Amino acid sequence: MSQTETATLAGGCFWCLEAVFDEVRGVESVESGYMGGALDNPSYDEVGGGETGHAEVVQVRFDPAVIGFAELLSIFFTVHDPTTLNRQGNDVGTQYRSAVFFHTPEQERIARKQSAHVTAQLGERVVTEIAPASRFWVAEPYHQEYFARNPRAGYCQLVVAPKVAKFRQYFGDKRKG
Repeated sequence: MSQTETATLAGGCFWCLEAVFDEVRGVESVESGYMGGALDNPSYDEVGGGETGHAEVVQVRFDPAVIGFAELLSIFFTVHDPTTLNRQGNDVGTQYRSAVFFHTPEQERIARKQSAHVTAQLGERVVTEIAPASRFWVAEPYHQEYFARNPRAGYCQLVVAPKVAKFRQYFGDKRKG
């Protein structure tokens, strides 16, 4: 049995990234939460106010024998817009920033390389923050598996579902199956 690794990613609302990474072969678990801020054990309301410095993140546990960190980042950079500072669609504020919180020097190296590649590919500067992982705070239970439990909710239909569809279109061969 392979050991798992951890990736922590921020790309707007955590519901979107969780729904996408739940479908990726080699991903063993995805948990929504908060990282990068100054307040201990922040709540959704506190983070949503934009004053804590936290980003909405997903913590992804994956089997590197099945999918590598670089492949996870390819998916990440495809399903959200890494060129908009502190914003994804109508979600605005530092809590919705694009970020890769690395857990190892190798993850940092890969993240910087991927960011440069995406910048060259898009012809626009990627503003994704690349920073060391700090304390991960698990989001409230009602945020976990939100899309799976509420696929017909308005936000899920308008924002989450298109990101899941984009993943399926570009990375269908990476889906659990």
